[in-house]
Amino acid sequence: MNLKKYLVRALHRLQKGPGYTYKELLVWYCDNTNTHGPKRIIKEGPKKKFIWFFLTLLFASLVFWQWGILINTYLSYNVTSSLSIGFKTMKFPAVTVCNANPFKYSEVKHLLKELDRLIEAALERILQPTLGNSSESSSPPLDLHLWHQIPLVLIDEHDKDNPIILDIFESNTSEGNQTSVGNETAVDNQTSMGNATAAPPAPANATSEEKKYKLAVKLCSHQGSDNCTYRNFTSAAQAVTEWYILQSTSILSKVPLQERIRMGYQAEDMILACLYGAEPCNYKNFTQIYHPDHGNCYIFNWGMDEEALNSSNPGAEFGLKLILDISQQDYIPYLSSAAGARLMLHQQKSFPFLKDQGIYAMAGTETSIGVLVDELERMGYPYSDCTMNGSDVPVKNLYSQYNTSYSIQACLRSCFQNHMIEICGCGHYMFPLPEGVNYCNNEDNPGWAYCYSSLRSSISHRQICIDSCKETCNDTQYKMTISMADWPSEASEDWIFHILSYERDMSTNVTLDRNGIIKLNIYFQEYNYRTISESAATTIVWLLSSRGGQFGFWMGGSVLCLIEFGEIIIDSLWITVINVISWCKGLKQKRAQARYPDAPPTVSELVEAHTNLGFRLEDVGALPRDEALPPEPGTPPPNYDSLRVQPLDVL
Repeated sequence: MNLKKYLVRALHRLQKGPGYTYKELLVWYCDNTNTHGPKRIIKEGPKKKFIWFFLTLLFASLVFWQWGILINTYLSYNVTSSLSIGFKTMKFPAVTVCNANPFKYSEVKHLLKELDRLIEAALERILQPTLGNSSESSSPPLDLHLWHQIPLVLIDEHDKDNPIILDIFESNTSEGNQTSVGNETAVDNQTSMGNATAAPPAPANATSEEKKYKLAVKLCSHQGSDNCTYRNFTSAAQAVTEWYILQSTSILSKVPLQERIRMGYQAEDMILACLYGAEPCNYKNFTQIYHPDHGNCYIFNWGMDEEALNSSNPGAEFGLKLILDISQQDYIPYLSSAAGARLMLHQQKSFPFLKDQGIYAMAGTETSIGVLVDELERMGYPYSDCTMNGSDVPVKNLYSQYNTSYSIQACLRSCFQNHMIEICGCGHYMFPLPEGVNYCNNEDNPGWAYCYSSLRSSISHRQICIDSCKETCNDTQYKMTISMADWPSEASEDWIFHILSYERDMSTNVTLDRNGIIKLNIYFQEYNYRTISESAATTIVWLLSSRGGQFGFWMGGSVLCLIEFGEIIIDSLWITVINVISWCKGLKQKRAQARYPDAPPTVSELVEAHTNLGFRLEDVGALPRDEALPPEPGTPPPNYDSLRVQPLDVL
């Protein structure tokens, strides 16, 4: 009870200055605040009071509006990029070199024999200007089972409303309604029209109006299905290459990995000479990996087994010098249309994605590559959606089996492969496989090419992968300056080819030529490196200073004015608490009055009642207590307690 009284008194003491009503509190605040405007409201006359009230309300609204803009700007977490240039000894980048041709044709010819015979016969029919000149009669019969799985067809577009589909090796054609979607053409309602060779392509000397034939790859959900897609190409060369890649992918996907490595170019045959700075090196200083696009690739300074090498000085004399033999005469004719070496500079312990970031080095040339380094430093959450190591990315990284670091290219390909496995039931040959899954092929998965083509052209699936994958927060990019010259020169090619042939084959015969030799020089142009780093465009200090500037400009206030405003809020809470306590006491008194409708006796009445109790003899039938005779022995004393007035419960 004492604590309750103490708290009530404390509330009254706290509220003694501002007053006990909201009106008194507001007047007290306007009279004592340091903020401009409220004082004039209570001191001016009626007209000016209204003007100052309007101005104060207007500028207070402007302050809160500006504060909202500032808070929204701060919560947008914008960044600014800064560029700084430094100088230091840098690690030499990892260098990956591959052959543009993934396999030696002499090693895979037995696997691609029927496929090559099919494409040769198809090209002969496509390019034959007249009938009857074909050499097919003297050749062994073709295995059309491979052709029927993914056929090449001709599309006659003389009548664009009713195009005619001409199968090169079949006597059936089909005509139907054409629906074009992007680079694909779907043809439905197929009906037999006659012999495919009855309408051969236009001869080479035909006019542009007469050339209405296009070569397309026919992809069906399963063999014999009408649910087919025709992938059109503007050139027959593109169509043949695409068809050959799909067919060879199906064939090579069934070959074990070790056999594919054996059929590729070996390091001792490809890397003829190596020099890093002043130190000699050889093919044993390279790490071999198998790349589906380029076969065996070899990485120098990958940093997996030993420390990465530092470059002692900038300049061509302190870089990496290589002489490669790409053996162009052993290329697969229909698979690799480009000849040369594919190379890429990248960070240590990162997987090389040569198809996206690699460059070609041409045969018969000396290619010099000057390197400049850019280091990117991005801010993490909430300023950007980047990742440090990929642990917070929902996509399983299939390239982790190579023990390489995370990259967005690895994430996008892993995401696509996961969708391929989920939708098509098998994995694509060009990407790594998770455990328990097989690569797609025509025998086990007849509709894989149709499924793969649909998935690759699906914008929704690509967007899912883009939204799921994240950029790395820290990255190193290598900017290259490339120059080329013929190598070796005509004056020196004889002795150079003799020496290189002898060193590789221990033969006095020249086994190398200009079409297969490449020389590479890779070096740092300078030790200056650029660092592009992000920093927060808005900080909490910026937010506080900006808010204070707006408050001071519009209201002439400061932090102390905000404290005063906080004080009036606290005082209003005290007034509310006091009013609540008073209301509770009044409610309690009303309940007591309802319980006892008569007025309770006063203290004087109670004292008089107790004093006169012993002198009222008629109530007990005897004399007053001080004048009564002593009772006889054995007589019980009178019961006075039954006549006592019971006390009232007085609040």
